Amino acid sequence: MNTTSNLIADNGAGGKTSSAASDSTDANKRMLLVLRWAAMLLIVVSVLVIFRSLPFDQAMSAGKVWIASLGFWGPVVLVLMYIVATVLFVPGTILTLAAGALFGLGVGMVAVSIGSTIGASLAFLIARYGAREKVARLAKGNRHFGAIDRAIAEGGWKIVGLLRLSPAIPFNLQNYLYGLTAVRFWPYVVTSWIAMLPGTFLFVYIGHATGAAVGADRQRSTAEWAMLVVGLLATVVVTVYVTRLARRKLQEQVSETADVDSEGADSVGSSDNQDGTATGPSVRSVMMVMAVAVVSVAAAVYVFFNAGQIERSLVGLFGPPQVVVQESYAAHPDGPTIDHSILDRLLKNHVDENGWVNYGALSSDEADLDAYLLSIAEAPFGDLGRNEKLAFLINAYNAATLKLILDHQPIDSIMDIPDADRWDAVRWNVGGMELSLNQIEHEQIRPHFAEPRIHFALVCAAVGCPPLRNEAYLADRIDEQLREQTLYVHGHRTWFVFDPESAELQLTNLYNWYGNDFEQAAGSVVQFAARYSPDLAATIDDGATPQPSWLTYDWRLNSVGNQQPR
Repeated sequence: MNTTSNLIADNGAGGKTSSAASDSTDANKRMLLVLRWAAMLLIVVSVLVIFRSLPFDQAMSAGKVWIASLGFWGPVVLVLMYIVATVLFVPGTILTLAAGALFGLGVGMVAVSIGSTIGASLAFLIARYGAREKVARLAKGNRHFGAIDRAIAEGGWKIVGLLRLSPAIPFNLQNYLYGLTAVRFWPYVVTSWIAMLPGTFLFVYIGHATGAAVGADRQRSTAEWAMLVVGLLATVVVTVYVTRLARRKLQEQVSETADVDSEGADSVGSSDNQDGTATGPSVRSVMMVMAVAVVSVAAAVYVFFNAGQIERSLVGLFGPPQVVVQESYAAHPDGPTIDHSILDRLLKNHVDENGWVNYGALSSDEADLDAYLLSIAEAPFGDLGRNEKLAFLINAYNAATLKLILDHQPIDSIMDIPDADRWDAVRWNVGGMELSLNQIEHEQIRPHFAEPRIHFALVCAAVGCPPLRNEAYLADRIDEQLREQTLYVHGHRTWFVFDPESAELQLTNLYNWYGNDFEQAAGSVVQFAARYSPDLAATIDDGATPQPSWLTYDWRLNSVGNQQPR
């Protein structure tokens, strides 16, 4: 009786101990879940602070201009970068997001798909034929590889496809490890390409949606935002659904493999619990998320207190060079003057009052344009006074741009001209100096004239540029002409849109790219624009401070064939 009682007592005590241990384990799981979600919340908040503090809209617009300047080579550069990143074990997530933001959904998807597939193929070949022993040593350290190797021996390319859809091994590592398996090269390539498409589409779409949000060149309608959000949610749901189906099918395939031991099956099957839904998150995974959260918070704090410095660095990286605008030249009333009558006649004959150019007719007078450019080359630039220099340089820039377009006709956009032949081509003799168009603007004009209105006079032959004036700039009228140009720009919706009731302000991207020039002149781009918009000035006087967004910059040629309401 005593023995029985003791056994019952022991069992009761054991049951209580087991129950207490179970309760403790559950409490630990709940604590880990709370810590993980708290860390993820900190990451999200930190990212929002960073996005709020930095001019991602400006960086995005500048990045798009840089990409556009590369023309055909833009996507090619991305493909090459993706291949190198894949081979070197560099995560491609950032490149994938950037592809969607900068190239859009279609081109971004194609570029990433090509780059990731070629990179995965090269890694496979390196593992199989070039560095097999090193990769084999790496494989021994991966707890999933043994089971996966046996499963591939049985299921071949099907297992590769399932693993691509629901990876138990990181993407870049997979590429090398598959080179050690029995799967053949071309089935591996085709299967990898197809199976990577859902994940590629998801991240490209996220990048595209993010680019639309932070780099929008115009205000989007509610319907457009709704379409973006619904599309993003649908993409996430479909991708998650496909991933779960693949994970379940992968478990079934591995379980059916006769020579897979229970440990191997469990190692792959454990991926079903990696999200913590069944056994809860591991301490290691939570620590990793918390580490990312700490880094994110630190980055957000740094960005918040150093946003101005970072902003200048970003604009300097992608946009035109930053300069200190100042007056470098004195007036010389008795100095020499330049005869711009040839250019003046060409502009009056072939450019209408709204700046549209008849390039076909202009080409018949190309000899006159060449004669004017020759006179520009022979001009005594150093002897000219301040206003004479400014009119001379603006006319030289615009005349050279006209010649550039004629040299490459027929084209639909100045962007169709190869980058090396466009703004950086050192081919223009200006007052005895061999210069590129960029050098005329960024080295000869901007640093030497405290005159940001030149951005409304220099015309890059695009619809989004200010209108080409149908007369030459003259020293004795330069201030009047620049004022008229600036007023014209601020009076037409191609470059300036302001609603006094909502205080919604949209400006040409010229204000975005050359914001530093306008800030030096007026304190901010909005204050400068207000000088030429009574409604905007009145709104500011009433205490409001409109935040500008940027209008779409139309790079189509400013020809009469593209004529549209300004």
